[in-house]
Amino acid sequence: MTQHVFNLIAGTLFLLIATLHALRLLFHWQVSIGSWTIPLWVSWAGLALAGFLAYTAFSQKGSVPQ
Repeated sequence: MTQHVFNLIAGTLFLLIATLHALRLLFHWQVSIGSWTIPLWVSWAGLALAGFLAYTAFSQKGSVPQ
């Protein structure tokens, strides 16, 4: 696996995760694990982190073929 392919896969996965966090915030979806409901602020943190990681993966040298 080349660096380009790895960065493309990682960036796409992180972008998908960031999109799901954004949709949860937009539509106020409830997520529960057992009897515990995960608060919406967790998705704010998840959106920021996943968005940053997606941006980093896509902007790394080697992610765009030359």
